[in-house]
Amino acid sequence: MIIDFHNHYFPPLFLDAIREGPSNFRITEDDDGNPVLHSPGDYNVLVPGHRDLAHRAQVLEEAGVDMQVITFTAPGTSIETPARAAELASIVNDGLAAGRDEWPERFTTLGHLPLNNPEAAVRELERGVTELGFKGFMLLSNASGVPLADERFEPLYERADHHGVVFYIHPTYPLGVEAMEDYMLMPLVGFLFDTTLAAAHLVYAGVPERYPNIRWVLCHTGGAIPFLAERLDRGYEAFPRCSERISKPPSEYLKRFYYDTVNFDPKALRLAVEFAGVDQIVAGSDYPHMVGSLDKMRSTIAALNLSAEDEAKVLGKNAERLLSL
Repeated sequence: MIIDFHNHYFPPLFLDAIREGPSNFRITEDDDGNPVLHSPGDYNVLVPGHRDLAHRAQVLEEAGVDMQVITFTAPGTSIETPARAAELASIVNDGLAAGRDEWPERFTTLGHLPLNNPEAAVRELERGVTELGFKGFMLLSNASGVPLADERFEPLYERADHHGVVFYIHPTYPLGVEAMEDYMLMPLVGFLFDTTLAAAHLVYAGVPERYPNIRWVLCHTGGAIPFLAERLDRGYEAFPRCSERISKPPSEYLKRFYYDTVNFDPKALRLAVEFAGVDQIVAGSDYPHMVGSLDKMRSTIAALNLSAEDEAKVLGKNAERLLSL
């Protein structure tokens, strides 16, 4: 069983709602007739794989991938007003659930939350779990500049802990994005460090310690977390502020996080395996984004030269266990 944990889907219900408006997104078409979704300072060309699950199912068949955990993507609904973000988040989640239900053998899903409207995010989490059957949600790495460790999200973490949900941290517009306008530095560099910043801040703020039933997953092999964990531990030892809200070094919490394989360098991925252990690694492709690849997902994992048992864990068994599939 091969399960791709990191990929992105734009439900047609969402695209219809953007066309109808109001929205801070804008949709045009490229020369091939693909919708182009414009957001402030960025855009996504929505190729068929982004929006057509029948097309995607055929791609998975040809690639030898059994299932995907479909998710929305940055910037999510956070560029909208708080009220409109809440409306669109519900539409996105209805669309994700519909896609999962239409193709139950091919797709499961993680929901989307309107983090710029914390009260609505709590309501949508509750609806997602109790009505839509979601096992977890993607969290963008900041909420319009507000850190995920901010106190306004405590009610969200309380409900998430009660339900034992999975939170999958995916980057969005990084802090300081104005310095990343050239050479696609935002997705190539800024994204990875915004995930790193979010994870470190959450740990130092004590969120994983206070809410131990939440399972955390980090995109892009954790950004720089496996590389920087030792330095975070030194901060815990050196600076009193870094140990006020946690009882153990940061690495002890971060080793319990899960890490996807969307770093297609086997040496980098091997560091994550050595850091967190093979039981904490889930396969990911970033399909169908231009920087994603189903083939590289598989070849990079194969290049780790794991035992057959451990390779099976990374390819699918860890995701099965995490999401109770």
